[in-house]
Amino acid sequence: MTSATSKKLSVDFRSTVFLIIPFIFLFFYEFIFRLVTGCSFSFHSQLYVLLFTIVPSAALYLIFTAVKNTVYRHIASSVILFLLSLTYLIEYFIFRQFKIFYDINTVFAGGKGVLSSFRGEIYDLVFSTEGIIVIAIFFVPVIVYAAIGWMIPLGEPVRWRERVAAAGIGVLAFLIGWLCVLLHPIYSLQYTDEYNFQYAVDHFGLSTAIRLDIENMITPKVDDSFIILPSDPTPPIQNTGKLPTNTDTPETGSGKDPLPSETDNEAYESDSPSQEDPVVYTPNILELDLDTLISTSSGKINEIHRYIASLSPTYKNEYTGLFEGKNLIFITAEAFTAECIDPTLTPTLYRLATKGMNFTDYYQPASAGTTGGEYQNIFGLLPSYGGGSFNATVNRENATTIFYQLGKLGYYGQAFHNNSYTYYNRNKTHANLGFSSGFMGYGNGMEEFVTHQWPQSDLEMIEGTLPMYIDEPQFCVYYMTVSGHGNYGRTSNSMTLKNWDRVAHLDVSDPVKGYFAANLELEDAVSALVRALEEKGIADDTVICISSDHFPYALDTDTSLGQMEYLAELYGCNISNSLVRDHNRLILWCGSLEDQDPITVSSPTSSLDVLPTLLNLFGIPYDSRLYIGRDVFSGSEAIVFNTSYDWKTDLGTYLSSTGKFTPANDKVVIPDGYVARIKAIVKNKVNFSRAVLDYDYYKAVLPASAYR
Repeated sequence: MTSATSKKLSVDFRSTVFLIIPFIFLFFYEFIFRLVTGCSFSFHSQLYVLLFTIVPSAALYLIFTAVKNTVYRHIASSVILFLLSLTYLIEYFIFRQFKIFYDINTVFAGGKGVLSSFRGEIYDLVFSTEGIIVIAIFFVPVIVYAAIGWMIPLGEPVRWRERVAAAGIGVLAFLIGWLCVLLHPIYSLQYTDEYNFQYAVDHFGLSTAIRLDIENMITPKVDDSFIILPSDPTPPIQNTGKLPTNTDTPETGSGKDPLPSETDNEAYESDSPSQEDPVVYTPNILELDLDTLISTSSGKINEIHRYIASLSPTYKNEYTGLFEGKNLIFITAEAFTAECIDPTLTPTLYRLATKGMNFTDYYQPASAGTTGGEYQNIFGLLPSYGGGSFNATVNRENATTIFYQLGKLGYYGQAFHNNSYTYYNRNKTHANLGFSSGFMGYGNGMEEFVTHQWPQSDLEMIEGTLPMYIDEPQFCVYYMTVSGHGNYGRTSNSMTLKNWDRVAHLDVSDPVKGYFAANLELEDAVSALVRALEEKGIADDTVICISSDHFPYALDTDTSLGQMEYLAELYGCNISNSLVRDHNRLILWCGSLEDQDPITVSSPTSSLDVLPTLLNLFGIPYDSRLYIGRDVFSGSEAIVFNTSYDWKTDLGTYLSSTGKFTPANDKVVIPDGYVARIKAIVKNKVNFSRAVLDYDYYKAVLPASAYR
């Protein structure tokens, strides 16, 4: 071999170092990240991570070798590798704190608030033993590279053919990975039509999830088209004239037919031999001139109009207007769960949950932390853009909310929060919900009532703000609480410390005791609220609605499904999937209901159903086709679902991560095509949630006379 040939090969070999180095770093980051966050280590996920990691490695090679100066190249490569490690660390600590991965929108929507509101918890996480170890694992390789990487020889110059070869390797790896994904019946959907950041991180790796997130922000991969299903109008419900005390759905477990769906044509009746002239109810629709809108619109708006026109509305029913003219107090309770409701420990919450409307199969999908849960409660839509969804409503039509509608009727209205008033930009979003007196949080008035501590007291917030509205003729107020927030140690949670003596006797672990103790502040706040309403003589004229924002993610450091030790202890069962994790309890109470038998709703219900149910109960005209949830008293088909396309109905449960449908029991009869039909309905509803934000659809479809 000649010296020239040897030199040529030496140059080729040395230049490949800058292709190998970023690959080693990225694959190492992905492996450690998956290890510390409990992501999947299945064969397919590892294959996808391996192949897709080559792609950014090739890109980094092209960037590094584009810098001719050795010193500058080393500085640039060191800085980029440092920023990569920082990205993985930030996402790791977000996951440790909030138990979900934050997409780009959510990071930018809540990042500033997290740093300001959770400084203490972040400090504890970062400087914990595990936190320091993880930081060292991610940063030490970068530090070593920065110190000695300049010694790595790189042949000069790097020729164009070597750069083309590196680009070719990246393209080939991408095509192989892409083909492998598309050939898989489940992962192909999660990569394209049913993209979800949580599953993308789990199955494809963080770097690929971020790439897909950016791609979807620029040019959406998600199939946002609508599947128009056959729609035979559901006949009107017939009323017996007697208010029922139980709204359980027909017993699907006994093999009886399920409730009528969007495509069923059987009437849902409650007739009685003694009732000669049953009342026939009218549909919950507004005067939307969809024919004209379809004929005068084009593009995506036209497609959405056609989809809405294809839907069957729900009907008014025996509960329509039950709460008409009453006051409304809506509470989104931080990290609240059904397990907080206990006749001895939380007697007021137990009273409200059992002497009003009893929801026994309720869910609060954990889609985007607290702001995602709030968005679901208030708008009845899924937060399709994570934590950025609520922010997008600032410049959108928000007249579909019950707060706006009650405000339009002359109700005094205000929103309250006992943490930072700017967190998640609530000073902008909550001031745009139709409240006559806007929004108050800590920093723009709440500090007058609430002690500065972590977390702040729900009791102090309720007691301080009650005089602001209780003497109004009619009021509609909203509370976002914070006392139930983790972590739940006595040294890190002022509410846990305050109420510890009341839970010390419980036969559970200290973290679960701490969780109960923190939520006793909500119990005390609601007790003070009910007591004040009764003393004022307006309890019978006031509705209290309490829904959580998400499951108590701060109980566990490990949030892998099946590995949540303390959450499993709290629930009394293994956390096998997201639907089990997100089960909860809705409280919907009015003093006037206490003299009646409890009204039980046993069909699957979620926070997406709260808004249309309240609109019906308050007798507010609305168009049921414009809401992805349902009025739970309408007799329409019950479907609970989330942004991951998991769903549950009376007949069974479908998990998109496995692609499997599990019947509710061995007695249910599953109609032909049932799973495919529900999957199509869920996909339409997810797409509609996205379309509302993308196209400000409510503004395009709602008549000014009806809503604005």
